[in-house]
Amino acid sequence: MPVNPEYEGRQYPPTAPYAVGREKLREFAAAVGSTHPAHHDVTVARGAGYPDVVAPPTFAVVVAQRAEAQYIEDEAAGIDFSRVVHADERFTHHRPIVAGDELVTVLHVDSLRERAGITMVSTRCEIFAAADDGNPGEPVSTVLSTLAVRGEDT
Repeated sequence: MPVNPEYEGRQYPPTAPYAVGREKLREFAAAVGSTHPAHHDVTVARGAGYPDVVAPPTFAVVVAQRAEAQYIEDEAAGIDFSRVVHADERFTHHRPIVAGDELVTVLHVDSLRERAGITMVSTRCEIFAAADDGNPGEPVSTVLSTLAVRGEDT
């Protein structure tokens, strides 16, 4: 099944809140080789002006991928994940992500471009602090992703 072009322009509803935990941030920092003490030590992070341990900049991908799963797991979208190659990822941070944050994400399928049997899928995940009602509040990060989805004949 090819990628469904009717999904271009689709916006998904906000995800359930994602609770950012200290240990998750520490584990992510270790996994990406980030040794800055503000990613590991609460006292250092607070001394640097953060309310708690601060996430490495690429941690936003963890939150974004949860939202992107809505699209990838939607059978009618036609995404065969075994044929996906990650082509690009870009981050714009409106403020740092810190332990204790509750984040919701709105996924946008910005464009679908097919060329030579490969569909380039561009998505945008708008990450927000969860408002008291669980809806999007203050903007936190924007994650732009491009996936290359190989057709069955490539």
